[in-house]
Amino acid sequence: MASAAEKALAELEAQGRGFSVRRLRLWLIAALVLAFYAVSWDLAGIDLERLATGLPRLGHWIASAWPPDTREVPLFAYRIAETVAMAALGTTLATLLAIPMAILASRNITPWPALYYPVRWFLNALRGIDSFVFALLFVAAVGLGPFAGVIGIALHTWGSAAKFFADHIENANLGPLEAVRTTGAGRFTAICYALVPDILPVMLSTTLFWWEFNIRASTVLGVVGAGGIGLELKNSMDLLDFPRLFTIIAMILVVVTVLDQVSAWLRKRLIRS
Repeated sequence: MASAAEKALAELEAQGRGFSVRRLRLWLIAALVLAFYAVSWDLAGIDLERLATGLPRLGHWIASAWPPDTREVPLFAYRIAETVAMAALGTTLATLLAIPMAILASRNITPWPALYYPVRWFLNALRGIDSFVFALLFVAAVGLGPFAGVIGIALHTWGSAAKFFADHIENANLGPLEAVRTTGAGRFTAICYALVPDILPVMLSTTLFWWEFNIRASTVLGVVGAGGIGLELKNSMDLLDFPRLFTIIAMILVVVTVLDQVSAWLRKRLIRS
């Protein structure tokens, strides 16, 4: 007499040989995925022949970038400091604006439930427009310089940070908040003394992440005239001055790596606390 395992295996083999709705569904999903990537390949204009032709040219540029041009290092250092300042101010402003918006966008604590969806839609709109696009718009509005970059970073980060904060609030334990409310404390007081201490480390860690991200993102804002080291990057590329470009990229990598390590260390300390 065959064992139960052998019978089950025989049934599976029989199903595999025959037609099944589950198998048809799997083949349909596989076909749709392949079609999606085939269309994406065509729309993206992937051309391996052009890549093979361009790689030697890129190799020649890299070779011609050595030795690096260090004559303008003080200027590059100033532009990088300008980039870091743009990211710091934009992230700080965005965080301050994000906190009240996160409360309105949190289903479990919003004081006006009717505003929940409008606020969420507003934050999604800010998140959907990149800081590069915002910077481009504000260069036209307020003129060239890092001020437009600060506004561009702040607006995009506002939507992203508020969404993260709201998600943290919605997943937080509201037991302490409800306990404080039962003592007769108001909603604002309960949030400040019961909810904020619980989610503050995560909010600060999220803010550090966005500051770190914005430093990297803001290196290209100078391309549209929004200040920072991106302006020097664009000038070097326009002039095909690869030794100068190599120096700029090397300095950016050093600064970003150091700031990434500092930010990661601070985030670990915050989470542990």
